[in-house]
Amino acid sequence: MVIDLIASMVLVIWLYLIAARGGFWLAAERDDDGAGRSTADAPWPAVAAVIPARDEAACVGDTIASLLRQTYPGTFRVILVDDGSRDGTAQVAHDAAAARGATDCLTVVPGLPLPAGWTGKLWAQAQGVELADALKEPPDYVLFTDADIVYGPDVLTDLVARARAGGLVLTSLMVKLRCFSFAERLFVPAFIFFFQMLYPFAWVNDPRRATAAAAGGCMLVRRETLRAAGGMAAIRTALIDDCALGKNLKQHGPIWLGLTERVHSIRDYPKIGDIRRMVARSAYAQLHYSPLLLIGTVIGLMLTYLAPVALTVFADGFAQYLGLVTWLMMTFALRPTLRLYGLSALWGLVLPAIAAAYMAFTLDSAYQHARGRGGMWKGRAQANISELR
Repeated sequence: MVIDLIASMVLVIWLYLIAARGGFWLAAERDDDGAGRSTADAPWPAVAAVIPARDEAACVGDTIASLLRQTYPGTFRVILVDDGSRDGTAQVAHDAAAARGATDCLTVVPGLPLPAGWTGKLWAQAQGVELADALKEPPDYVLFTDADIVYGPDVLTDLVARARAGGLVLTSLMVKLRCFSFAERLFVPAFIFFFQMLYPFAWVNDPRRATAAAAGGCMLVRRETLRAAGGMAAIRTALIDDCALGKNLKQHGPIWLGLTERVHSIRDYPKIGDIRRMVARSAYAQLHYSPLLLIGTVIGLMLTYLAPVALTVFADGFAQYLGLVTWLMMTFALRPTLRLYGLSALWGLVLPAIAAAYMAFTLDSAYQHARGRGGMWKGRAQANISELR
């Protein structure tokens, strides 16, 4: 009787996720829907891209080159804030601009020392925004982008057109992550799936709903709205800075978040340990450093993802049947995201094992936080920074 009740509960969870959580699993909110595209001759607003970079010599040249290849018809320039790099990041950026004959479109500045109460990335972004504000022609929009992101040549034009058509204060793309190594194929589609589950894009894009999020690799922000919302200082302690920015800006106007196949991250994660470090950096911050939320998350993951497998293998009768049906449901739900990444639907069968690994990564995140090494990135720990408010 108890086993049948658990099996029924697990089935209800997945029925809710598939039928009533914003259709997140369909991966339907995309930038190729044609919305906002315009051929109007009206003047295009000025845009400045701001790139925080710390030891990004391996990637930043490709990022700079792709930005300088944009066919954007308005004024566009790139600002890179070198956040204490030791690998020649600034020189690689300069060389990439020189190779394009566009050195006048790139500004590289050394970052100032990190003050108390700020995360490193947000402090670098704040300096980039300050520099943009001081330009002779301050931009109407700021494009926040990471130093490992490569853009198709027409992306900026479409971003700005969508922002203007929808009166958006934030227009963000969930960039397509690298997915070649075994570790990447195992974990990357599931990462996108889980993110959409936490923040259903249709709900994010609905002004009537409070759900807010953004994807930090590509965020086009209206500069005046950013200023009115308190700038980067308003979220200066956030480790999950993109979602914090989305939440802050949605209070000032509509935002939009979608998937794309025209913007790629070239950062590689060749081993499972690389994925673990990426997730552990911010997983416990997502739970607001709460042990109770951590316990609840572990129980929820076990019930949602592991129980169907356990029921299928160890139960019998009605409970076993419900367990198998639920396992197949989650496999089916992952299929659109797997298709986005060109992977077989059979990868969905191992979603329970992937979820178990993410659960372990989350526990590791809490452990690293307890050690004072939470939020570790490029040799800099930012644990407990939220306590510095």
